[in-house]
Parts: sequence; structure tokens; C-alpha cells
Amino acid sequence: VQLQASGGGLVQAGGSLRLSCAASGVMFSDYDMGWFRQAPGKEREFVATMSRYRNERYTDSIKGRFTISRDNSKNAVYLQMNSLRPEDTAVYFCSGRRSNGINYSSASAYAYWGQGTEVTVSS
Repeated sequence: VQLQASGGGLVQAGGSLRLSCAASGVMFSDYDMGWFRQAPGKEREFVATMSRYRNERYTDSIKGRFTISRDNSKNAVYLQMNSLRPEDTAVYFCSGRRSNGINYSSASAYAYWGQGTEVTVSS
């Protein structure tokens, strides 16, 4: 199983970025897909997830600004990030697991991880 994240970069506060994650080696439609982030000196934290049934969950700090989506025909999951803030600066990781409906916000519940893509939001 391989996950390849892309789309990070440097953006000014208030700007937008769209992260992409391409999966291979899995029956993608059977998987819950998530995004986590890790800021310098901090632990990895949950951002968003979309289950195989397209149920969406978000952490409170990004609700209304970020949107997760997936395209099963392309084995891809996306994170549209709008109204970015300096506190969104982090390395963003995509993650995947066989759908089980529990602990969607726990990093330990995801078996597969991409390499991370860096997002820097300047003030």
C-alpha cells in the first residue's frame, strides 16, 4: 500500500491550497481516508476523514474552512483548504485504513501513511 501526498506550499493568510493524495495497492473504495497534520514541536493531530461511505468528520479548528473529498475512480483523496491561517502551518499527512467505523480521529487507528506535504501560511 502506497500513499503519495502532494499540493503543499507557501501561501499567505486567507489563501487556499488543495492537497491531493494518490493511493495504490489497495481496494480504495473499502478504505477510510484521513488527513492529519503535525506542526513543529507538536504531536500529529487529526484534521479530517472521509469514510468509505463518504461520512465526513473534521476537527473543530478547521470546520467551515477545509473540505475533504474523494474520487474512488482515481484512488484519490483531497483536502481543499480555504481561509488559511498561520496556525494551519504544518506537515500534512494522508492516511488510510480498512473501514471499521471507530476511532476515526486517532492516528494509531490508521495503518497506512503518506510521506507528508508541507504547508506554510504566512501572516
